[in-house]
Amino acid sequence: MIISVAYFILYFLLFLALLALLLFNRKRYTLSLENTPYISILIAARNEEHTIIRCLQAIEQLRYPKEKIEVLIGDDASTDATRAVVEAFIRDKPNYSCLPITQTVGITRGKANVLAQLARKATSEFFFYTDADIAVPAYWVQAMLEQLQEGVCVVTGITTTTTERLFDRIQMLDWLYSLGLMQVVSDVGYPVSTMGNNMLLRREAYEQAGGYENIAFPITEDVAIFNKVMEHGWKARNIYDRSVLAISTPAGSFAQFLSQRRRWMRASMHLPFYMVIIFLLHGAYYPVLLPFFIYTSVKVALAIFASKLLLQSVFAAICLRRLGLRVPWWLYILFELYLILSTLILIVLFFLPLKISWKGRQY
Repeated sequence: MIISVAYFILYFLLFLALLALLLFNRKRYTLSLENTPYISILIAARNEEHTIIRCLQAIEQLRYPKEKIEVLIGDDASTDATRAVVEAFIRDKPNYSCLPITQTVGITRGKANVLAQLARKATSEFFFYTDADIAVPAYWVQAMLEQLQEGVCVVTGITTTTTERLFDRIQMLDWLYSLGLMQVVSDVGYPVSTMGNNMLLRREAYEQAGGYENIAFPITEDVAIFNKVMEHGWKARNIYDRSVLAISTPAGSFAQFLSQRRRWMRASMHLPFYMVIIFLLHGAYYPVLLPFFIYTSVKVALAIFASKLLLQSVFAAICLRRLGLRVPWWLYILFELYLILSTLILIVLFFLPLKISWKGRQY
């Protein structure tokens, strides 16, 4: 009982602090881009025949000089028509290359192995990373480059999903809410993490860290390279703005969603300790609240539940408003029910000795 009360006091104090920072400590980094440097866009693709054209079409629509862009796509031993689809699309585009990845380099493998080999082929000083199921916005390159102040080597945008189905809309809200929590910490000046589907990395920092080929196989390669470059004293920027809002395809089923989130939970263990504390406190809410019903009245338990729902909804609504987005009020309630179900299931799955399935491979 005492432990539960202490937990809820800590939880709500932290949540109020995060909400206050979201409202009053928003950082805006608005540098003017004095030139348009040559840049490389690196894409690892495995079995993406149904999604990669959307990705490449978005890159074609970038408002950045085409002669300043090289696009390198690594086909990671796809068993579908990914390579044929890509080669047909890039046939008349000399700044695109599709590279078959058949060997490994260094001590890494999987997606990190693909990106390591693409980096070796790249000829620019700025690596832009996105995924084959992502559509980046038109001013993505400029908006990311504008954040490269002196000493900054990693810039991370934000990503969410398309919203055709109800489950897609809930996933969208989940992405933007979680990224909002990370943005608040980033705005205070602490490094948080990055996302390999929406990331800019200086070549200098990448090579100083030894590249992907010198990182033991990571299930989340983006977090691994981020931690490596941070060890060398570089700074990072996270941007919560529509100009860098990339759109991903959502998990098609609840089973795919759970597999994706299990992989992300593994990655969260490599986040800075303060981010781990924040996510652990959030994740522990229902495992603490449900037994708490036994020791207290229904009114008290419902008041605690309602307080959390209110704070969470206000936080999420502010995040969406900054992107020019809105959702109906009832979706915040469904989002809470979704969190209850997914949190409890993922906690169980996290501790089961199960392999992680990713792009048709077991890890």
